[in-house]
Amino acid sequence: MSVRAGSHPTGPSQARFHIWAPKPKKLELVFPETGRALPIHRDSEGRADFRVEGVRPGMRYAYRIDGERIRPDPAAALLPDGVHGPAMLLDPAFPWTDATFRPPPLRDWTIYELHVGSFSATGDFAGVVRQLPMLHELGVRAIELMPVAPFSGTRNWGYDGVNLYAVHQPYGGPFELKRLVDAAHRLEMAVVLDVVFNHLGPEGCWYGEFMPFWTDRHQTPWGAAINYDGPESAGVRRFVIDSALRWLEDFHIDALRLDAVHGIVDDTKPHVLAQLAAEVDALEARTGRPALLIGESDLNESKVLRPRPEGWGLDAQWSDDFHHALHARLTDERHSYYVDFGRTEQVAAALERGYVFEGQLSRFRGRPFGDSSAGLAPERFVVCDQNHDQVGNRARGERLHHLVNAARTRLAAVTTLLAPHVPLIFMGEEWGEDAPFLYFTSHQDPALGRAVTEGRAREFPELESQAVPDPQHETTFARSRVHPSLRREEGHAQLYLLYRSLLELRATHPSLSCVTPRVSVDGEVVRVLRTANGEKSLVLLSFDAPPRACDPGAGFTLVMDTQELRYGGPGELGMLQPWSARVYLGRG
Repeated sequence: MSVRAGSHPTGPSQARFHIWAPKPKKLELVFPETGRALPIHRDSEGRADFRVEGVRPGMRYAYRIDGERIRPDPAAALLPDGVHGPAMLLDPAFPWTDATFRPPPLRDWTIYELHVGSFSATGDFAGVVRQLPMLHELGVRAIELMPVAPFSGTRNWGYDGVNLYAVHQPYGGPFELKRLVDAAHRLEMAVVLDVVFNHLGPEGCWYGEFMPFWTDRHQTPWGAAINYDGPESAGVRRFVIDSALRWLEDFHIDALRLDAVHGIVDDTKPHVLAQLAAEVDALEARTGRPALLIGESDLNESKVLRPRPEGWGLDAQWSDDFHHALHARLTDERHSYYVDFGRTEQVAAALERGYVFEGQLSRFRGRPFGDSSAGLAPERFVVCDQNHDQVGNRARGERLHHLVNAARTRLAAVTTLLAPHVPLIFMGEEWGEDAPFLYFTSHQDPALGRAVTEGRAREFPELESQAVPDPQHETTFARSRVHPSLRREEGHAQLYLLYRSLLELRATHPSLSCVTPRVSVDGEVVRVLRTANGEKSLVLLSFDAPPRACDPGAGFTLVMDTQELRYGGPGELGMLQPWSARVYLGRG
């Protein structure tokens, strides 16, 4: 691997610094606390690799560009004073206790997505650590952290991060993130980190002053694209890929969730994500520690998952089609991309293949969309009935159970958690969290803050502006905090028991895990049949079908019905009821 960017202590009063900065005419390393300034001599490619005496961990440092602008290290490990302040030299040592931990195979994962700032009362990594036993009790096999890179202010989803190497200081910084990972590994839970390689935040992003980080060759929904395929793009690719490898190696992260890979525009071969996947494979071989890449993709293009060199070789991807098909069928919403969905057979298609659209005409896009997922194993798709985007991008942040009744909520849980794919739970859904999950920010630039507030209101022209929560207002963030104690209260405990029971069934019965299914549709009832290790399972999902008697066939035993009183159902167990699910197990 190339020399790691950033700063690295090499002795009690010495550190090594490495930076790629071809754009400035003059570059100096400065120490604000002492006033010390050192000229930086770079090679013909703009790189400098040097040692400095008389420095120690805890000291702040920055770079002065062309004698004028003082900017933090592009590869800083910590920005203790916010995105506009200097970096801090840190000792990376940590007393790891997870040497023997190896994550379970992806097919055995249930992923729990959480936002560090709103998952606990303290809003930091330590708060997440305190909740890990609860997640272990639930049956979670992996936690997924929304982005933890530094952003402006203290409140943000994390997708406005401005430094690919650093950890947000208000969450606890790098040491506390390592402590969280170590604690999760002690409970046999893997850790997934959400990283953003398609854009950076609008406030405090100085990369363009150091390197040719941006290109006008392409545009993304967030503006100019990152320079993955233009002049001097090799250095940008190296910088981004090294940041990914750092999370996996230095922080023992088990998997990276790559945000919106359709926004990573690269016309070269290999694609930057294929290059990343190859280097992650090499890292895994070198360290003996498995490492996975999971893409968020709305492309419905199997190249994301196909082996290199034809494909990118990612390990898995989020299945938007699964969410959209299930959500539209349960809620009857047909706006935006939901216009393409709403039929029960589409839920069946998502259960069977991961994709719904495999080349059919999409009304939303106005063109044929997607390609075949044939040959891709079920565990290559991560599925959910809600996530941070699908909840938080609604004007009022309604969760699925705020939009549908209890019966449909229970049906969604069975459909997702017993899908033949890898299920994902969004924090709080398992107990029917009362709080919404809203879009929140805390930009320090007043003009940017006003623009975000006004822009959010314009996204929902059907609502009065005052009806759209202001992302910049602290109460918008406060309203989004989850309340785990609800899982013990009447009306919530029954749903929580259903989630625990489903995850226990999935963990203890191989035919209810990632096994290629036989899926059929009988009217409004979807039948999912699977066989593994001498066991067979049948899951019946009734979408508004009339009550009917059930004959699962010889050798099956009923093990769960969402109509049961203990799960909050009405207790009508004689027949398969509308908006309900049944689970059968047998031998054979």
